Amino acid sequence: MSVRILADSGTDLPLNFFAENNVAFFPLKVHLEDNEYEDLIDITPAKVYQAIRSGQMPKTSQVSPQKFEEIFKEMASNKEDGIYIAFSSGLSGTYQTAVLIRDQVKEEYPDFQLTIIDSKGASLGHGLIVMAAAEMAKSGASKEEIIKDIEFRCNHLESLFTVDDLDHLAKGGRVSKASAFVGGLLNIKPLLNVEDGKLVPIEKIRGQKKLLRRIIELMKERGTSLDKQRIGISHADNMDTALEMKRMITETFSPMEVVITDIGSTIGSHTGPGAIAIFFLNEIPPSS
Repeated sequence: MSVRILADSGTDLPLNFFAENNVAFFPLKVHLEDNEYEDLIDITPAKVYQAIRSGQMPKTSQVSPQKFEEIFKEMASNKEDGIYIAFSSGLSGTYQTAVLIRDQVKEEYPDFQLTIIDSKGASLGHGLIVMAAAEMAKSGASKEEIIKDIEFRCNHLESLFTVDDLDHLAKGGRVSKASAFVGGLLNIKPLLNVEDGKLVPIEKIRGQKKLLRRIIELMKERGTSLDKQRIGISHADNMDTALEMKRMITETFSPMEVVITDIGSTIGSHTGPGAIAIFFLNEIPPSS
């Protein structure tokens, strides 16, 4: 029996990916000017960045329990087997809510089979894991094989982020206020990574050229077999830097593929415009 993959908008994958790959989609929510929007469905990242530039502070919330219940019950009644790869529990309550709703649905449908995995990832790092799982599901891999691959990728994902201003992340509680600093005037760029599902600042670097070179150095230090990988770059209204990063990565590592996507409205509400994130594995799955 085929396995259904489920994911949320924390992946920063485009909406057409979900339909084309039979991946169930759960939108996180953005709150702006007393209105609530579903990420990817009725708000664009451009609108969020425009609001931030005009001085507004968008807020976000997790996937609605009703949405989980609707899809889970539909799958349970159809006897579908599924794997939901959730946005990092260190950044959102979405994973915990999904587990709660699944357990409630199982009371009505005791045979419902849904495995929920905390990706401990965000943005396209989370998205790359979902892409690989969707490919395995399409090729007819067993649920056990897919889960093993997902867990391996979650445990070996490297995520490097830079933002124009850490204040956005601090205000949203994504990094501690003590870690936030204003670097724009001094052209100082913060470099962060994800540790145990949470954003942690690691270095402050002066100037964008040095920053991009440092990212390449860290990829050399942390990455393994980068020529056999699909590497991800996501950006918050910063395509020029994303393309420059892609050029440097391609020239240095000759990866199998480099995927570029927009940082979506939910994550973008916390990073603010200008952010760039790079994702790769520090070890490749045994099956690769």
